[in-house]
Amino acid sequence: MEKRFIIAVYVENKSGVLTRVTGMFTRRGFNIDTLTVGATEREEFSRITICMRGDKYVQEQMINQLKKLLVVKKVEVIEEEPIQRELMLIKVVNDAKNRSDIMTAVDVFRASVIDYSPEGMCIEVTGSPSKIDAFVKLMQPFGILEMCRTGIVALDRGVTTLFSK
Repeated sequence: MEKRFIIAVYVENKSGVLTRVTGMFTRRGFNIDTLTVGATEREEFSRITICMRGDKYVQEQMINQLKKLLVVKKVEVIEEEPIQRELMLIKVVNDAKNRSDIMTAVDVFRASVIDYSPEGMCIEVTGSPSKIDAFVKLMQPFGILEMCRTGIVALDRGVTTLFSK
């Protein structure tokens, strides 16, 4: 059965590392839903958070292949219910007849208007992927001009870390 899973990967903080990691996925024909890369608590490492779909075989194959890369220092599937967040910027049509409905949605979703013009407004939304999806669906009737999403970042709950596993 195909399901969504999240892989956390600590890699050396060097140029070309992301190309090696994503190239491994490409060569094997696997599709990545979201990929987020950023700094970690350790200067020598970057963290890649990969969200993808597949069955248990796909999951195991990706873990095994990632572990073979010399630049990969730690790789784990984040099990259970991790803390997940995503950031989205969305630009919507700003017209007088819909403005109050849009602002109500901004308040309900605890979003922020970060740019405002007579023709459009840019809204920042942070939260779980399902919250982001719901906000997008709500904004569609008003006219989405443009949007971009960061992809998922995720951590295990509690004091467990990737390196303590």
